[in-house]
Amino acid sequence: MSRRRKLIIALVLFAGAVLAAFTLPVPSPAELRDWAAGAGPVTALVFLAAYSVLTVAPIPRTVFNLAAGLLLGDALGILVAVTATAISGALGFGLARWAGRDLVSRHLERKAVRAVDERLAGGGVLAVTSLRLIPVVPFAPLGYCCGILSVGFRPYLIGTVLGSLPGTIAVVVLGDALTGGTPPALLACYGAFALAGAVGLVRIARGTAYGGRSGQPATLDPVREEIVRAEPGQHMRRVSEE
Repeated sequence: MSRRRKLIIALVLFAGAVLAAFTLPVPSPAELRDWAAGAGPVTALVFLAAYSVLTVAPIPRTVFNLAAGLLLGDALGILVAVTATAISGALGFGLARWAGRDLVSRHLERKAVRAVDERLAGGGVLAVTSLRLIPVVPFAPLGYCCGILSVGFRPYLIGTVLGSLPGTIAVVVLGDALTGGTPPALLACYGAFALAGAVGLVRIARGTAYGGRSGQPATLDPVREEIVRAEPGQHMRRVSEE
């Protein structure tokens, strides 16, 4: 597919996601309960599908986590919410990488963009986990950013699950789904998660998460890395043969 066509598709998808986030009414947990009640025995599957697809757009996940506890109970609610989080994060990452990666690659040589790209990709699971732990970092936009930058899919997905797990459990178990209020215990959890995420980001910023080295640029693909490593040895063999 041509770069121009990908650009058009990326712009349409982004505009659609932003429009959905600002115009679509976010249902309350009670409304989600009434909506899912009609599904009967397959309520968990219907809720899983709705959660996974709707939160690909930048729509807050909190209401879905609250509804998971209300609809399914703590244990099943946590399982469904975490699974939906992983699916939603993977979909957002994949769409951004397919539609937007080529558009960003030309700007990766800029110093500021390259620095962020290298730190985020070099930090791997720790970087993604730390960002996911911070409640104010929006879920879907972070997935888009990781998709268009050089973060690998596996560390992104693992980091998304690990970083989202504590907050998801806290909301499902402690959240007041009936009133939509935020209990003090949940606020305390948010503060602890944010602190843990900040500590991880400090390590990434200092480079200590991967041995204190900036390493090779994150945009250098494995094939080129092998060629670069092989060149000195090949040069020495040519000299010895002469």
